[in-house]
Amino acid sequence: MPVLKGFEFLKTLQNPPKVIVTTAYQEFALEGYEHNISDYLLKPFGFERFLKAANKAISSVVQKTVSSEKNDVPNRIFVQSNKKHIQLETENILYIEATGNYTKIITTTETITIREKFSTFLEQLPKNDFVQVHKSFAVAPKQINSVEGNIIFISNYQIPIGKIYKMNIVKLLK
Repeated sequence: MPVLKGFEFLKTLQNPPKVIVTTAYQEFALEGYEHNISDYLLKPFGFERFLKAANKAISSVVQKTVSSEKNDVPNRIFVQSNKKHIQLETENILYIEATGNYTKIITTTETITIREKFSTFLEQLPKNDFVQVHKSFAVAPKQINSVEGNIIFISNYQIPIGKIYKMNIVKLLK
């Protein structure tokens, strides 16, 4: 680089990318690691060594992405009931129930009825957090206390398991 050296350029970046340094001079290796580089390749190097360095950089990015997705910020949704919008934390929902063109949302503290089809509301919820167990019921697996025959027990509630949806429960129990 004619005007600015590579490490000087890295110093100027607030959020530097993953960097793999390739050079014929091993004296720069220590300085490179001070700049949090992913790997240091001393020339000449083979394709296999380059692949190892690239995979190392990629895996650290993937690991960082996965850990940031698993943060403890609860999922929240807004629902409209009786001309007002109510914010719900999805982790507080025990189960949902279809009642015609309405949907009942049973939470740890209250029951909310919204004018929305069951299937439409179920699509808005996080996919892995709710399982449909009956044509009219979906439950939060983490809220299940026990399963006995074709009945799911959640708190003081009993939710039926439909024949078609029995496999969803079997998968949960494994």
